[in-house]
Amino acid sequence: MSSNSLLFRRVRTLMFALTALPLVSHAAVETIAPGKLTYGTAATFMPFEFVKEGKLTGFDIDLINALSKEIQLAPAPMPMEFKGLIPALQGKRLDIINSAMYVNPTRAAQVDFVPYLKIGSRVVVSKGNPAKITGRDLSLCGKNIAVTLGGIEESQARADNQRCLDAKKPAINVMTFPAATDSAVAVAQGRADAEFLSTPGTVALLTEKAGVFAAVGDEFEADTHIAFAVRKGDTETRALLEKGLQGLVKNGTYKQLIEKWNFPDSVALF
Repeated sequence: MSSNSLLFRRVRTLMFALTALPLVSHAAVETIAPGKLTYGTAATFMPFEFVKEGKLTGFDIDLINALSKEIQLAPAPMPMEFKGLIPALQGKRLDIINSAMYVNPTRAAQVDFVPYLKIGSRVVVSKGNPAKITGRDLSLCGKNIAVTLGGIEESQARADNQRCLDAKKPAINVMTFPAATDSAVAVAQGRADAEFLSTPGTVALLTEKAGVFAAVGDEFEADTHIAFAVRKGDTETRALLEKGLQGLVKNGTYKQLIEKWNFPDSVALF
């Protein structure tokens, strides 16, 4: 069995265990700042976390605000680049990471996860599709593909590049950018032929920039989990987050936020 399969079996086991959790008091958890839940976020990933009119917004921001209220802590965001999130958590500058972080074996060796959504990805091109890309297939070979640096899309694109090489096709030029918004700009300007983007991100982009972009091909890797991250072995904070999520599922807030942000029902884990 692959490491990915084992990891996702553990994630599913954790999810099924949510309803059996004992009551957890926030008083039992020592946070960085007393009475606050300090979280790191890279606010460049619409619609999960981004800045609009100078304010943090997005599904993840709404979720952590509601969860913090549920566990009686005040949310305290600490914006930073995505690559700095895990080091900041390990260095005890943060209580948790709240930044639509994809679960993968490499990260799971560094942090513990509390998953809350599952999503897939899409191939996004500029309107008219001048490069004639048909989806996540060999039509990507020889093309410039924009991805977020360090995100799952980068690993997906690099795997596709290897498939092109194995098929004796031209290599993919994987173009990495700090944020998904930068990838979209590269596609719009013609510097990239396509970008890989989460399905919710694709819906948001096509809605906000109607007539500029199009999605081609089918959704792929639709069982990818995204999660809060806590320090390795921090069972108290993990249990507190799990209990908070259980409360949001029970009172309907979790479902309401999925609907508010126009996510498909398939993203729900609970």
